[in-house]
Amino acid sequence: MQESPFLSGVARGIASLCGAAACVASVRRARTSKCSKVFLRAAASWQQSMLRIKDPQASLAFYQDKIGMRLLDKLDFTQFGFSLYFLASVSPGEETPEPGTPEAHRYLWSFPGTTLELTHNYGTEKQEGPVYHPGNKEKDGFGHVAFAVKDVYASCAELEDAGVSFQKKPDEGRMKGLAFALDPDGYWVEIVKGGGHALPYTFAQTMLRVKDPKKSLEFYTKHLGMTVLSSGDYGSFSLYFLGSVPEGASSLPPGRPVLELTHNHGTEDVEDFKHYSGNEDGRKGFGHIGFLVDDVYKTCQELTDAGYEMQKAPDGGSMKGLAFARDPDGYWIEIIKRGGYDEDATPYFFEKDA
Repeated sequence: MQESPFLSGVARGIASLCGAAACVASVRRARTSKCSKVFLRAAASWQQSMLRIKDPQASLAFYQDKIGMRLLDKLDFTQFGFSLYFLASVSPGEETPEPGTPEAHRYLWSFPGTTLELTHNYGTEKQEGPVYHPGNKEKDGFGHVAFAVKDVYASCAELEDAGVSFQKKPDEGRMKGLAFALDPDGYWVEIVKGGGHALPYTFAQTMLRVKDPKKSLEFYTKHLGMTVLSSGDYGSFSLYFLGSVPEGASSLPPGRPVLELTHNHGTEDVEDFKHYSGNEDGRKGFGHIGFLVDDVYKTCQELTDAGYEMQKAPDGGSMKGLAFARDPDGYWIEIIKRGGYDEDATPYFFEKDA
């Protein structure tokens, strides 16, 4: 495959994703030595990364059948014209409720790990050609999701045999031993080496580009309880790996993904520079990341008091009790009540139910 200008870094490093990804292994090796600090209490926990999808049948076949994720729950909002699918990397021996049941709802909204939320707006599966923007064009903020495997080459061969296309195969380009598969919507799915888990593929990261790491790190650590597990400066860019470390724990539990923040140096000095969040017309694809909290209203008030804007306040719109804040880059951050508001763990309510 001929390396594109984006992959070869012609775009000034604004989107130097592959260069960043090549350093992930070295950053992970340093993680153990850098994690001897006292961890912040994770009152909030990172629970989801959301991608819009064209055809749920195709996307589920990819993430379930080829990547081995498990469908934890499905929520249908027929009155609004969309359905949500929540998948996670779950150990083979762990039993989970039947998706769509009250038991599954309760499990989902108290889930301690991080899910991949796939949003299907009804009718998109009938449209011709691509429907959503997968990112990785100039100034796009969302980069990729990633899965850790024991053998990158073997896993990629397996995926290729199953008909999966690749943006970059393990031996293509300058960086060897890592790859980017393409899901049915064209989202980049990084395949990286990472052993120690019982699953062939383990959900490992979501990558977002940030303009100013100081502002982003303050938002995610001070206000959403995440911990900087490791970081690295690579000349023209830096990487920061964050996780929701459980209260009382000294490290991120095995199998939990990290939020990778990629900073291309110099963007913080350009006043009008801004990444696309994935929610602009013509750029919609990645939607948001979401956090479970004990009190949505209190968390949103704290964020507002700290100067952050709300995309949707807890009492805005018809669905009450859940909110969307905006981080320093304008990414939408869903704030969800842990355990929900009723016996079925529904994380919202309508005004008539209040």
